[in-house]
Amino acid sequence: MTSMVTRDTSVEAKKYPLAMRVVHWLRALIIFGMIWAGLTMVAMNDNVPAKFELFYPYHKSFGILVFLLAVTQLILRTKGGVPPPSTILTPSEIVLSRWLHRALYALMFAVPLVGYARSSTYSQSDGVYFFGVTLPELLPKDDHVSAMLQTTHKYLAYALLAVVVIHVLAALKHRLLDRGKGDDPLSRML
Repeated sequence: MTSMVTRDTSVEAKKYPLAMRVVHWLRALIIFGMIWAGLTMVAMNDNVPAKFELFYPYHKSFGILVFLLAVTQLILRTKGGVPPPSTILTPSEIVLSRWLHRALYALMFAVPLVGYARSSTYSQSDGVYFFGVTLPELLPKDDHVSAMLQTTHKYLAYALLAVVVIHVLAALKHRLLDRGKGDDPLSRML
């Protein structure tokens, strides 16, 4: 006697849980805003008050928020699981997707933590604020260490931007070019 296993193949069964989708899109929006704000604030002249009164404090706050959302997303993935890989992906694309997501998570942790450490070590910084709450500094003041952390933060942020661009392009490729071949990965996150 053969037993039949029934699988729910509906569109909803293939989607990520709602909480994960909300966190994903909120985090994506914040990351794009952070990249814009980071590029804008470093290009500003130091005598522009908004640079230090608006851009830097909110860049730090949203950076901590990205970190917290990445932690939240990992908890949601662990507790709720994720749907199986899209049927549209080839085996090599599944492997690449897994590595790309690992890189995204690593960078979503590393970029804010290095930025936080950089701010902690910079002698001219009066701390890291999280939307008005002063957070403890991670390391002692040391401008030499701060300069190294600033460079590291910058290159990690560019790496995050590159990985995000690859992620978006892959999603668009599957959505537009692989249409009709199976369940497209983007629809699972909408």
